[in-house]
Amino acid sequence: MTRPVLVVAAALVDDLAAPGALLAARRRAPVSLAGRWEFPGGKVEPGESPEDAVHREIREELGVAVELGAELVGPDDGAWWLNERYVMRLWLARVTAGEPRPLVEHDDLRWLPRGRWLTVPWLDADVRIVEALAAATDPADTARRTA
Repeated sequence: MTRPVLVVAAALVDDLAAPGALLAARRRAPVSLAGRWEFPGGKVEPGESPEDAVHREIREELGVAVELGAELVGPDDGAWWLNERYVMRLWLARVTAGEPRPLVEHDDLRWLPRGRWLTVPWLDADVRIVEALAAATDPADTARRTA
């Protein structure tokens, strides 16, 4: 079996400690994915750490610098299987410089308020990740865990 390609992405939020808004990016291509929404990111280059790849990809795709927060560890050996060819790691991130713009892979960006994170047609593989992210960052759950 061929090893899957590692891709990385950022769940860009307005606040790392208490996310209220999540940035969704709409794919421009390929045709099979165009019009669907995803987390911005891409492939890890040879010799590059996953964290460095997140910073590079977000800078290339959105033109911003970010601060990385916690990784949303996936159920698939710590990652998220996207399909038979790709596995993804995802970090919470906050913009520290610049204003996100759709530069390369995307034709639109949208800040989705909490409670409305699933109101755009996400890529099929990303739906469970958005659901897990919402659960992991739910302020009510956080309050219960720390009480």
